[in-house]
Amino acid sequence: MFTKISDATGMIPLVTIVKGQAVSSNLVARPGQALGAQSEFLPIPSGFVALAIPTSEQQGVADSIQPGDYISVIATVTSGAKVATKTVFTNIHVIRVGVDTGGASSAAAATSLTIVVTECEAEYITWFLTYAALKYVLESYQDYGTGPQAKDPNCLSVTDAKGVTLKLVQAAFPSLF
Repeated sequence: MFTKISDATGMIPLVTIVKGQAVSSNLVARPGQALGAQSEFLPIPSGFVALAIPTSEQQGVADSIQPGDYISVIATVTSGAKVATKTVFTNIHVIRVGVDTGGASSAAAATSLTIVVTECEAEYITWFLTYAALKYVLESYQDYGTGPQAKDPNCLSVTDAKGVTLKLVQAAFPSLF
């Protein structure tokens, strides 16, 4: 049991902690801390996949994104002399945060986010990671959806993904081009 707030400062909640609840060491963890026995499966709903995306302090809200959070993805694309920025995905569930501790005396820095998306979204995100500059914004916990993520009727399984080309990206996000 922690006796001072400073004892738990910088730790990540592993479960929902309600106001006034006593906080013990099994309810929180330090970023990057091994958590002992974990499920052999990631919490990925049927019809979805996990995708690791790179992050940094500037790209990912100064290392504030934590497992359980929801983010939006903003892409900046340069096409000829035109530069455009647009939010391309919202309500993306983060299930893990990869960290680089930089050595025992350094603070942990997030290097990747493991997100849950459809296979079709994963293809678009991979395209944007290759050809655009991405930023992630942390959504307010008050805006998080309730219940499981809804399946995309055009991408119900991983076999529904058919690849992404520039032409498809231009059609899906015309204001970027």
